[in-house]
Amino acid sequence: MTERVGLIGWPLTHSLSPFLHNRAFAACGLDWRYEALPVTAEALETRLRGWLAEGYRGFNVTIPHKQRVLQLDRVVERSAEVEVLQATNTLVRLEDGRLRAENTDWLGFLQDLQAHGVEVSGRTCLILGTGGSAQAVAFALRRLGARQVIFVSRNPRHPDQRSWESLHADREWLETVHLVVNCTPVGMYPQVEACPWPPHLPLPSQAVVYDLVYNPRRTRLLERAEQAGLQAIGGIGMLLRQAALSFTQWTGVTFDFMSLLEEIPL
Repeated sequence: MTERVGLIGWPLTHSLSPFLHNRAFAACGLDWRYEALPVTAEALETRLRGWLAEGYRGFNVTIPHKQRVLQLDRVVERSAEVEVLQATNTLVRLEDGRLRAENTDWLGFLQDLQAHGVEVSGRTCLILGTGGSAQAVAFALRRLGARQVIFVSRNPRHPDQRSWESLHADREWLETVHLVVNCTPVGMYPQVEACPWPPHLPLPSQAVVYDLVYNPRRTRLLERAEQAGLQAIGGIGMLLRQAALSFTQWTGVTFDFMSLLEEIPL
């Protein structure tokens, strides 16, 4: 019988995960299928119970459910990283039919930064957004020894958050930033003309710019970074690396998802 896993989120028209995982299952000779499972917040609990009743072996979780899904009673175990982050991107079915929450986002991001030779130890990093992906990125940056991790928020409520207005007013501080990471969906397909960085605010002149958005491969933010002469990194590497980690969580099999890079239809 074919084993099934799927991606929970809303919307999912941008996602490459079904393509990638189904390629990996085929390459490994596994009778598994990965499906897109779009679901609104209101229907999440009911639909999740239904999928588990149908025998799904696990799930990836994306925007906007990475934090919300942890409140559901089917999720009974959490990894140490999930406890810290309060966000999950991978759910694994237990023997009793309930779920364990894991987070492979942070390690996928960390591995991709290292693959691109980005050094953050002792440096200041700026994260756009405050959601589940932003928390995973911050966790990875702290593991790598970042001196300071600051979030940009529309409504700052904590000492580690700044508003766009404060960045406009404090250009000198902004110039100390060595890494800018976009953890918002702004610029993601189909809204490809959008850019999360304000048009009249220069990017930090010495920063690396990393956009978690991977569809399109070259976002407006990355274009702006390249025009400013900055190193610009898209989210496709993180996608592939976190996917490999989720794949192993479900199947117990290791597969190099980076080998699929040239097959991606973008």
